[in-house]
Amino acid sequence: MAANNRRMSGKKGAQVGSGGQRRRGLEGKGPTPPAEMRKGHAKQRAAAAKSRRAQGRPQARRGGGKSTSELVVGRNPVVEALREGVPASTLYVQQFIDNDERVREALQLVAERGGINLMEAPRPELDRMTNGLNHQGLVLQVPPYEYAHPEDLVDAAHDEGADPLIVALDGVTDPRNLGAVVRSVSAFGGHGVVVPERRAAGMTAGAWKTSAGTAARTPVARATNLTRALEAYKKAGIAVVGLAADGEAEIGELEALEGPVVIVVGSEGKGLSRLVGETCDFRVRIPMPGGAESLNAGVAAGIVLYEAARRRG
Repeated sequence: MAANNRRMSGKKGAQVGSGGQRRRGLEGKGPTPPAEMRKGHAKQRAAAAKSRRAQGRPQARRGGGKSTSELVVGRNPVVEALREGVPASTLYVQQFIDNDERVREALQLVAERGGINLMEAPRPELDRMTNGLNHQGLVLQVPPYEYAHPEDLVDAAHDEGADPLIVALDGVTDPRNLGAVVRSVSAFGGHGVVVPERRAAGMTAGAWKTSAGTAARTPVARATNLTRALEAYKKAGIAVVGLAADGEAEIGELEALEGPVVIVVGSEGKGLSRLVGETCDFRVRIPMPGGAESLNAGVAAGIVLYEAARRRG
């Protein structure tokens, strides 16, 4: 009965036990902070990206996710990865290892680079870690790659006062092709690469090696759905240009390369997927008078990026 009386009460104002909540709700919260300090604001993201670049740190990783850690196994692969500057967290060395020239070079490179843990482990432990692969006493652990968000690439371009120049890969599964594209994007002043989350190459140690160190300053973003990411770019005023053998025009005729643009490169065998091809504003071809049917993704991206850089002066 008491409960019914409380529901029918017409009294206003603070109730017993309110703790002054209404009074605090009327108090001011101070001046609105500038856009650069408001979490989630575009200017705040751009300022954060600028700070990271100034400090030599990777680009913003807003929702891009992480890959899994990777092991580089064997003396030659480990030495090559260390030579190429592949990020590494730990070098595992077998106890009582035969100390040949490659082992000595690996230890020297770790000492010179710094920041890499050096761990000695018995052979059975290394066998377990590598699932019985022929590790030859050297195992290099590569930490998970932190992917950017597709929007971060646009923020970085705007922060530089430049029109975005981005490459998106559709169905490219060879990490070496991804590394080659990252290298070309860096060489021609692009702002990053977008890859799908599934059925696509990721930033493995092989991709890092092929990028020749440029992956340290050229972000790779991962999109949950590539078609939706391209549609978001279009809404932001960025032209989406797909490379296709049956494209309506040649790349030399496309004025869209002079402005904000995303260049979409498909796999060497299948080209662009249907949905991605339909999303593109333009479908262009690379003239090949020699008669070759297709180019791999790394070469194709390099050609179009060169043409875009030439047009931009």
